[in-house]
Amino acid sequence: MMRAIQVTRPGGPEVLGMAELPAPEPGAGEVRIRLEAAGVNYIDIYQRTGLYPLELPFTPGMEGAGVVDAVGAGVTEVSAGARVAYAMSVGSYAEYAVVPAAAVVELPAAVSTRLGAAVFLQGLTAHYLAASTVPLEAGSTALVHAAAGGVGRLLVQIAKRRGATVLATVSTAAKEEMVRALGADHVLEYADFPAATARLTGGAGVDVVYDSVGQATFDGSLAALGRRGCLVSYGQSSGPVTDFQPARLAQGGSLYLTRPTLGDYIADRDELLARCRDLFAWMAAGELDVLIHREYPLAEAGAAHEALASRATTGKLLLIP
Repeated sequence: MMRAIQVTRPGGPEVLGMAELPAPEPGAGEVRIRLEAAGVNYIDIYQRTGLYPLELPFTPGMEGAGVVDAVGAGVTEVSAGARVAYAMSVGSYAEYAVVPAAAVVELPAAVSTRLGAAVFLQGLTAHYLAASTVPLEAGSTALVHAAAGGVGRLLVQIAKRRGATVLATVSTAAKEEMVRALGADHVLEYADFPAATARLTGGAGVDVVYDSVGQATFDGSLAALGRRGCLVSYGQSSGPVTDFQPARLAQGGSLYLTRPTLGDYIADRDELLARCRDLFAWMAAGELDVLIHREYPLAEAGAAHEALASRATTGKLLLIP
């Protein structure tokens, strides 16, 4: 048996209840992981509320790290005893999880399981956004919303590594100080970020806006883009965007809009491993600052969701089984 968080109906943090469940057994091509840490992400909130509906009941959590303690038939990617991390497989708010072996990556000695759970989903997201969705390079200009958050602070660092000029939005003075220390060239307030972006770029606008906030920033993000710029809408912490008219893209200067998701950027295992090699190498060299904001016991999953939704956190929240 194992302890796991279960959602039996959509709702607020109160629907995250503890349950005793049979420990899962790996099938062909799967591994079982004894979890040491689970990452808390906005997608978990979207699934809990029913915005991203899942079949009920379910154990939330799309990211975890721990030790492989059983392998199914045909598994060649990792062996029992390996320290691993994974993302995009639901069920990490538990003591054990069964995951496709192809989604699991072995952690190097320099990366603890806690850091592995802290960087995996959000680090891979920041990597694909900056390296693939809109590949940044020297001379690029990028606006990063929620720059002190889990993805945002990693995205700022990776964008700077690639040579971009980075504008960043934050909500408090303390977050501004943090984001400047990470390398952001300009830190803006949400209230007037389109005007500030125009001023800082001489009216040209930025090449790309990375927007995880959604409804509250969508119109301003379009206004902050330069001609043929791209709005990368990869989250909706303030709520979903509704009633969008594609003609607005033409009116704004032949703009682009994309709604990417991590699964499409790590579906190929070689691509997954290549992104992980970058992240782990930067971490081992001290060139990527991965911040764990707070760790919660598994039973306090609801409190972790409340903290994340408050937008008062910086860096990563973890659940410890």
